[in-house]
Amino acid sequence: MKRIAFAALVSVFAIGVAVAQAPAPASDSCAAKAVSADGKPLSGAAKTASINKCKKDACTPKAVGSDGKPLKGAALKSFMTKCEKETA
Repeated sequence: MKRIAFAALVSVFAIGVAVAQAPAPASDSCAAKAVSADGKPLSGAAKTASINKCKKDACTPKAVGSDGKPLKGAALKSFMTKCEKETA
């Protein structure tokens, strides 16, 4: 009986962790924000530029070293590249 209760408890925590790691809704993504002034979705180069700017704007405030100072040089470039890949 103890094994069943333990297995149930572990599965409840596993489900909770899986739900917590679910990706953000599509409405928060940079692709969803790529719309023109009149509300129509962008396409082509305008869409690409808008998405790239959105990703850069989302990652720039996070580019801080462990000492609290902004990153510079190669560290900044490496961080921005990784962050922009992860940002959807």
